[in-house]
Amino acid sequence: MNARSIFRSPWMFVLGLLLAFNIPGRAQEGKVLTLRDAIDLGIKNSKQLKLNQTKITSALNAVKDANARQLPEASISGSYMRLNQPNIDLKLKGDSTNNNGGSSSSTPDVSQVAYGMASISVPIFSGFKIQAAKESARYLAQAARLDADRDREEVIQNTIAAYSNLYKATVAVNLVKENLKQQEQRTADFANMEKNGILARNDLLKAQLQQSNIEVALTQAESDLKLARINMNIMLGLPEDTNMDLDTTFLAQAGGEEKAITEWEQVAQQKRKDAASLQAHEKAAYAGIKSAKGDYYPSLALTGGYVAAYIPNVVTVTNALNVGVGLKYNLGSLWKTGSKVDDAKNQLAAVQINEAMLSDKIHLEINQAYENYIVSKRKIGMYEKAIEQAAENYRITKNKHANSLATTTDLLEADVAELQAHLNYTSARADAVVAYNKLLQTAGVLEENK
Repeated sequence: MNARSIFRSPWMFVLGLLLAFNIPGRAQEGKVLTLRDAIDLGIKNSKQLKLNQTKITSALNAVKDANARQLPEASISGSYMRLNQPNIDLKLKGDSTNNNGGSSSSTPDVSQVAYGMASISVPIFSGFKIQAAKESARYLAQAARLDADRDREEVIQNTIAAYSNLYKATVAVNLVKENLKQQEQRTADFANMEKNGILARNDLLKAQLQQSNIEVALTQAESDLKLARINMNIMLGLPEDTNMDLDTTFLAQAGGEEKAITEWEQVAQQKRKDAASLQAHEKAAYAGIKSAKGDYYPSLALTGGYVAAYIPNVVTVTNALNVGVGLKYNLGSLWKTGSKVDDAKNQLAAVQINEAMLSDKIHLEINQAYENYIVSKRKIGMYEKAIEQAAENYRITKNKHANSLATTTDLLEADVAELQAHLNYTSARADAVVAYNKLLQTAGVLEENK
């Protein structure tokens, strides 16, 4: 929350910074939620990371499925059938004479048939399709893990930003409350002075109007704080009304190892999880081309089987084993496979284009994050100077006011300027923490530095 949007009038800052500096003391009243604890909770309860885990599981199952394709295929089948007595008239050359001098023919009495078969086939060569499928599945599983790691860093960065926003919202509410107390006292003092004819009524009306503005600002600040707390609790998987004190030592995490922007870009190219994920997708695409070309080749398998049959009064078959080699080739693949290969190559081209686009994106994001971080650090230095300048300005104005050379409004504005400089300094430090961690995230090394 931007402090400038809350404090639209100088009066609203008076004595606010004192409360901001008292926040570490308040942390002793309840359980302190450190930034590290917040990050751990965010990772543990992130719904996005839990969803990513299901994607990883699916990718690992695909790897198991691809590995299973090189295992033997085995099947068992059997059947038992009851038969009726069909009328059979065999038209054969020659007659057979029965005992009565006539001719007749006879067929076996078959009323049932039973048979069983078992077969096994072990793939020997399938045009490299099995190996290519295994390779592709492994790379896609690797990409799924990398995508999950990228989202993990996103969760960490979002938690840091939410923690910082909650801190600034808390400071703003407490500052406005303290400022309102002082303004109420000032209004009461002005009312007494106006009754005694020391103060013009117009100055009293200004004080009363300022008090109303502060009350409105407090309402808005409390609403912003409530939303910031709800957002934080949702991210951490905590009950909505959970209220814990924050550890302000996180403000010291506004900087680290100094690097040139070219070094940050080199780190990003090596460490970014999305870049590594696309590289894995590219390798999977190459494997996809190899798999598509596998249809040009025949498939070869080692086969074996066992057959048993029983037909009463006709035949009984047992121990009928067979072993051999089976060769299969689909002639249609000669004119059908080309389109599959072209499609696989097109998928590879799409991945390579995405890699080029990501390279440009990384370059831009690193520059943006780096400049934001540099500006944040410079603001800290500038606000440090502003504190010195505001303190000197207040000292001079106070002396002038004592000698009736400056109005009361001038004195109060000088006081507000000094407090505003301190408030800006505090906010700049919190923003610098977020900016630095954003730079780490953009370079792909955020989790390594937590």
